[in-house]
Amino acid sequence: MTARFVSSPSPSSEGTPPAPGIGLLQGVALYVCAILGAGVLVLPGQVASLAGPASLIAWGFSVVLSVPLAFTFARLATTYPDAGGVAVFARHAFGNTISGIAGWWYFIAGSVGQTIVPLTAGYYICDAIGCGPSFAPLFAAAILGAAVLTGVAGLRVGGVVQVVLAAGVCVVLLVAIAAAIPQIHWVAFTPFAPQGITGIGVAVVVLFYAFSGWEAVAHLASDFRNVGRTLPRATLLTLVVVAVLYLGIAVAVVGTNSYGSTEIDTVSLGNIVGSQFGLSPAIALAVAATVICAGTTNAFMASVSRLGYALGRDGWAPASFARKNGRGAPVTAVLWVTGIGVLGLVGVAVFGWGTADLVFIPSTLVLTTYLVATAAGVRLLPGRQKALPAMAFALILIVTPSAGWYLAVPALVALAAVAYRGPAARSKRPV
Repeated sequence: MTARFVSSPSPSSEGTPPAPGIGLLQGVALYVCAILGAGVLVLPGQVASLAGPASLIAWGFSVVLSVPLAFTFARLATTYPDAGGVAVFARHAFGNTISGIAGWWYFIAGSVGQTIVPLTAGYYICDAIGCGPSFAPLFAAAILGAAVLTGVAGLRVGGVVQVVLAAGVCVVLLVAIAAAIPQIHWVAFTPFAPQGITGIGVAVVVLFYAFSGWEAVAHLASDFRNVGRTLPRATLLTLVVVAVLYLGIAVAVVGTNSYGSTEIDTVSLGNIVGSQFGLSPAIALAVAATVICAGTTNAFMASVSRLGYALGRDGWAPASFARKNGRGAPVTAVLWVTGIGVLGLVGVAVFGWGTADLVFIPSTLVLTTYLVATAAGVRLLPGRQKALPAMAFALILIVTPSAGWYLAVPALVALAAVAYRGPAARSKRPV
């Protein structure tokens, strides 16, 4: 697929930001770490448990859906390069109320993700040292703390870290795929759809969280060098990487029958690698999981905190959210994102929540955010460029009913956002 983008003058209201510095390599690294994160460690086993071998259809559908989604966000981000990202797209398409709601949907989704992502690494670390999963929140808190330090250091430091982490992510997953090939048995693919179409639909909803990074980089668009050229190229390269690695891991998990319970699902890649090499891969995979989850945590800390900055700037959050330090990092928003992540970890420690219990919250919020963003693309983009967001909107709408009662989550967040909005938000109009 070839996509051509022409950058339009930005209607951003951020004033004069520091000189943009994200290039192609750092852009791909941000995307890769945002998308190929904790989800690739847990979700292949989880969705296989939900849908059986037919979960591969859910993965394939999600990859296909990613094409129009990815380029829709890239086109909108090059036209409206602003820290508000999805919220800014919604404001220009539908007005300020929808903007604030969409902003809070994604802010909560990304912040809850700061519980899920580090916690996944915590599970792997606990498995390696044999201390039991109850200690996972402690290790998760350490990973989250490291992301806070990177978040307040600014994008210059964070960009270098992301390149290193993204390279590590790709190496780890390629090794796991290679280890699985000799262990794949075709009998593992039957019965193909034990839960029928319902299981596939639920699996697709869960996978929205795995593919939620396309919108994350939109909040960083104003920090790109030559955003109209660099961001679309980074999007295309990341699509190729994501498709190969995600589908490869999904086939590996199903073909080796490395799923079927919560305990197995959370360490499925470890079982694959360990079986092939005849040794315990627990320590090596714990390090790999830490690298992968640290990359994702850092990428979303940068993205979601800048959304928090925009919400504060536009009157949808306390004004303190819009404060930046000398390095251009929105420190208060970083701390709020961290606080929500820590609150989730406390819930895990006290109530025994796991990633499977929490993942439906950000998944459903991302789903509704995508509906708004793709609808905004249909309204804002000219001519034939409307086709991609229209296709994405239709595909998302098809699977939305599978979210069931979890759709109450975005409804409650929307009510809270509208109840909060301050005078600045009520008076703001699209530029």
